[in-house]
Amino acid sequence: MDWVTWFDKQIEDYLPDVQVLREEPMARHTSFRVGGPAKRMAFPETGEQLVLLLSMAREGGARPFILGNGTNLLAPDEELDRLVIKTSGLCRLEMGEEPDTILAGSGVSLARLGDFACKRGLTGLEFAHGIPGTVGGGVCMNAGAYGGELRQVTASVSALFPEEGVNVLSGEELAFGYRRSFLTDRPEAVVLHAVFRLSPGDPEAIRETMRDLMSRRKASQPLEWPSAGSTFKRPEGHFAGTLIDQCGLKGLTVGGAQVSEKHAGFVINRGGATCADIKELIRQVQEAVFEKTGVRLEPEVKFVK
Repeated sequence: MDWVTWFDKQIEDYLPDVQVLREEPMARHTSFRVGGPAKRMAFPETGEQLVLLLSMAREGGARPFILGNGTNLLAPDEELDRLVIKTSGLCRLEMGEEPDTILAGSGVSLARLGDFACKRGLTGLEFAHGIPGTVGGGVCMNAGAYGGELRQVTASVSALFPEEGVNVLSGEELAFGYRRSFLTDRPEAVVLHAVFRLSPGDPEAIRETMRDLMSRRKASQPLEWPSAGSTFKRPEGHFAGTLIDQCGLKGLTVGGAQVSEKHAGFVINRGGATCADIKELIRQVQEAVFEKTGVRLEPEVKFVK
């Protein structure tokens, strides 16, 4: 019996209330608007349902893939033979037990988290308001912008480790680095929720900072086109976008994919781009930049396999 048949029966018997879509296009769930159908996509609404789905996947031989907002992913054009578990239903968001802390489920968007903090007069998450990801992915990769990073405000993360159960990791134990954390070294781990420690501030001043950062984003980034944000990590001593621009690569196009003419650090989907188009464009940019500068660009975008 293949994993799909087994999984469908398990869902019918044990999780009939969980929405499961069959052959669901990944393009509907990624910011690149690219990707073929996932064999199954499940939408848990509680941590318990998520844990049970992962248990089913292991028992049935499926390869689970945890999906947040899909803002840092490139999904393949062909069918994805995996159980995709989308965390959008894990949206618990409330004040934490300790003063000036917020507890947020892994599926909460960083924009919503920043707005929640602002309304309660808590500062520290202004930079996160414009990042189009979720708490789960954000803490895994230490999302950041405009000088702020989640490591500055993350008090703890509760994560499920398949062989160990649920562990609570402190900010120190998460060993945050540039676009990485302890969790990126343990890709089997799944974030359930996180606690953020902030500071009291004036709500209007916080809101004004958020407005300013969003205006700067709109002015400098191609937000009108589908993309996965910054395509490459920042190489030590350089800025990826600057190197790409200096190499004359703005506007370079492969199929429907293009190096943005507004910000060279972004590869965008100009319409009809495929995964193959984007991968080839990334390869050409890496090759050209290395040949002209000696700098190897490392993709920040994660390739789903």
